[in-house]
Formats: sequence, C-alpha cells, structure tokens
Amino acid sequence: MKELHSFGWYASKISPHLPKKAFKPVPARLLGGLAYLFVVVSGMLAISTFDLPLILNLAISLIIGTSFAAMGFLGHEILHGTVVRKAWLRNFLGAVFFWPLVTGPRLWRKWHNMTHHVHTQDEENDPDTWLSKDKVDRSPLLRWIYRLPFSVRAFFEFLSLSFTFTLHSTRMFFIYVKEFKVEKRWAVWMQFVLPWVTWIGLMFFVGLTNWLFIFLVPLLIANAIVMGYISTNHRLNPQVEVNDPLANSLSVTVPKWINVLHFNFSYHTEHHLFPSMSSKYYPLVKEQIKKKWPDLYHEMPMTSALKALWNTPRIYYNGNELIDPSKDMVYGSLGHGLNYEAIEPRQRMESPTNDKKKA
Repeated sequence: MKELHSFGWYASKISPHLPKKAFKPVPARLLGGLAYLFVVVSGMLAISTFDLPLILNLAISLIIGTSFAAMGFLGHEILHGTVVRKAWLRNFLGAVFFWPLVTGPRLWRKWHNMTHHVHTQDEENDPDTWLSKDKVDRSPLLRWIYRLPFSVRAFFEFLSLSFTFTLHSTRMFFIYVKEFKVEKRWAVWMQFVLPWVTWIGLMFFVGLTNWLFIFLVPLLIANAIVMGYISTNHRLNPQVEVNDPLANSLSVTVPKWINVLHFNFSYHTEHHLFPSMSSKYYPLVKEQIKKKWPDLYHEMPMTSALKALWNTPRIYYNGNELIDPSKDMVYGSLGHGLNYEAIEPRQRMESPTNDKKKA
C-alpha cells in the first residue's frame, strides 16, 4: 500500500514549477458568468412572453438548465477566492451564481471549503462521502433498500442525480446552520430562504406551466449535470485517513469545449491540490502530477466513470472496497483493484460480522 500524503505535501512539490500568475485571481472568468446570465434571462423571457410549442420550450429549458449548472461551477470557483479576493464581493457574486441552485455562499464555504476539502473521504468527517456498511447495518430502511436488485438500485441512484444536489444542499443547511455564531445565523437563513422565495414567487408572475419550463425542469437538468461530476469526483475512490488527493479524488476527461463551458470542473484532483487556484491553470497542474506521480494519478473518461458508478455499489467496506450487501459481493476502489473497463466483483471472504477497517 502506498504511503499517503496531504494535499499540502503534493502542492509544495508542484508549486515551484508553476508560473506566479497561477496563484492570482482571474476576474476575467466573470465574463463567462455574464454570458450565462444573459442566456438564462433571455430564455426565461422567451418562455414567459411567447406562446411557444412544447418542443421549443423544452429546448430552451435544456439551455437554461445547462446554464444553471455552469453558473454553479463558476460560483464554486468564486467562493474559493480564485476570481475576486474581497470577501463581500466574493460572497455577493457567489450568491448570484449559486442562486439557481438555491445554495447560499456562507453555507457553501462552511460545508464545502472548510469541511469537505479539509476531510475529503474521511468516513466520519466528510459530509459528502458515501455510506459505510456499518451505517447501513444500523438502519432498517437502508437494509431494506439494499436488498433490492442491484440493477434497480443503480437505476434509481442515477435517476436521483436530477434532484440530489438540491436535497443534499438543504440537508447540509440544517446540519451546519447551528454551527454559525448567533449574530451570523440570520444571514445564513436569509441566503437559504431568499432564493426559494424568488423562484417560488416567480411562479405567480409567469404561471405554473411557464414556471415549470423556466425553473423546475432546468433545476432538474442542472442537478443531473452537477451531480454527474460530483458523483465521479470521489465515489469510486477509497475512504482514507489522510487527506491525499491522489488517493481520494478522480479527474475525468471530457471534450475540450465542455471544459470551456464548465470552467474546467473536470480537473478535480488538481482542484483538491490547489483549491485556491483558478481552474484556468489546472491543465498545468495536471502536467506536473503526471510527471511526478503518473502511477498514482486517477483519471478516466466521464462516460467510463459513470459506467463504473452504475456497475459498482455505493457502500464502503473496510474503507478500500465497495460492497453489495444483498449478495455479499465486494468490488475494488480506485488504487485498490478497480478496473473500470471490466468490473469484476468477488465473494467476500471475511466473516459477515467483521466490518472493521483493515489495519
């Protein structure tokens, strides 16, 4: 088993080989955000103003939904401080670009920046890591769900991507709002409530049918796109005790034009090494990682990553493996036997009661 290192250890080895400009904010990224705002507003006005055919409304909804997702990717970048550094402007712009995904900037920084990034793939402390068999065994509902046939679970898990981000974000709000100081809690509440008030209030101005095409359908599309990335970021990787991005993160490859539209969100290992660096420079980081640790770096095409997610269960067993409890079959994780081109599970050899992590 390879020795695990922190993201700071890797960053210290790579930083000297990167240009100084890579560590500065890139305000020009906002130009892409303005373009998406224009597209979204134009699409909403078209749907609410003209009596368009159903197929055209759906096409515009698709464009709005993809723009919602891209705005979320930019909001993520802004709230890491890679676009602007002034706190008030960072939070304001982050709120604007996360508005379609109804997630407030203070919550996001607490949940994502300060918790997920610090404790990535830690079984107990990462709010985004998946369940362990231990936790499933303690829940009658989860035990029942995981008795369903594998293909049925995979289908509904993929279907749920269309609403999972919104659902998880809401859950994170109620978990973390209590951790804010009392004098700041009202702001967190306002950032949670106002987007919902805005979008639900819009329904009374444009009518229910138009609202479905303007907001609800686009929100489902945006969730699916965002969760398509998020699901591949870590869910094929092992859970780890040391926050090692080369062990716990996966970068996916997509066509170059999609990287442009999505602000290089596919470079996820690179992001965990340098979260405060603009994603504009992640291709340079990737070059350095592949020079220094080519055997440790995990990447695969997005389509292959999604296929591997479909063919593996979402329950961790002993940290390094995934398990289907209905058939007691175990699957490798990245770096621990997972071959995404040919998923080959094996029967679990350990006693069913022995679910402790391997030493």
